[in-house]
Amino acid sequence: MNSHTIVADIKVKWAEGQSAYSPGTPEELLLIAVDLLVRERGGEAARSFIDQVFERYAPQPLTSNEPDAR
Repeated sequence: MNSHTIVADIKVKWAEGQSAYSPGTPEELLLIAVDLLVRERGGEAARSFIDQVFERYAPQPLTSNEPDAR
């Protein structure tokens, strides 16, 4: 597995103020992204979006041209 770091400065402006983030790992970036998504769209909409993303990476069933041996 590859190991890498992220160098990013993320600034978010809200009606109530602003936030700044500096993720260093993919995990930290994901936490920031999910937090922003939930704040913007709400929990159910965020969950639906994330489910759609995970569907792309779902294991695909094995296909075989051979009939089942029963």
